[in-house]
Amino acid sequence: MNILGKLIIIGGAVDKGSFTETDLDKNATSNLNFFETGILKRILNESKHKENSRIEVITTASVIPKEIGPEYVKAFEYLNAKNIDILNIERREQAADEAILARLKAADIVMFTGGDQLRLTSILGGTRFHDILLDKYHNEEFIYAGTSAGAAAASNNMIYQGSSSEALLKGEVKISSGLGLIDGVIIDTHFVQRGRIGRLFQAVVGNPRVLGIGLGEDTGLLITNNTQMEAIGSGLVILVDGREIKDTNLTQVELGQPISISHLVTHVMSKFDTYSLDTHKMHIQSSQYS
Repeated sequence: MNILGKLIIIGGAVDKGSFTETDLDKNATSNLNFFETGILKRILNESKHKENSRIEVITTASVIPKEIGPEYVKAFEYLNAKNIDILNIERREQAADEAILARLKAADIVMFTGGDQLRLTSILGGTRFHDILLDKYHNEEFIYAGTSAGAAAASNNMIYQGSSSEALLKGEVKISSGLGLIDGVIIDTHFVQRGRIGRLFQAVVGNPRVLGIGLGEDTGLLITNNTQMEAIGSGLVILVDGREIKDTNLTQVELGQPISISHLVTHVMSKFDTYSLDTHKMHIQSSQYS
């Protein structure tokens, strides 16, 4: 199936500049490199109408939407975006409101902020808003961008809870259904900074068909046609491929006991590297063997 939309998933802590400071202009030079070459600029560049694209910032995952939303508006406006607004959907009935649905239908980009991914899916999952979102992603030149919770919720399977330090103890990682834009992957965020590799290991060993994606902060993946992934941003993307696992004790140990895994394959991507979900092959852009 040919998917016309693009998926941009971000590991959190997007360095969009400190717009809470009053001396923005004084600090513009230090922020400029991110604005020109970073993730938010890439979102605009990938969109149908570039700076004229209609953008909706969706703050549903956040418990402080009135603080988070305006930060993204200011950041996109600094990049010359001309048509941006905030959709704060706090209750399920709002996800059936005709005015809100009309705004979603008109959007070229939706930017899902961070927060709690379970809050996001429990409010939006199975609503008319969710149905329209999926239809636009499959059939229009449309961008779903999500950071932190917005990224974790993009796939069919979603990690919503699990201690980083105890993540390789059986039962410590909790998985639910996400928004279902992409299948065959499971996404974790704030990955390097919060030491979450064990969470992804456990998620993958329980279903080795699923590719684990660990996104560092200010780091993301641009996914086209749900098959081709390109690393963007300043940090690392960790991929965990369980298809070649040879052995594990997962079904033999009690809840709370350590899990053993033999022959789990990992890849590390940085900016401009690509990975194909069809062939499971990675291409390092600046390979020393090129």
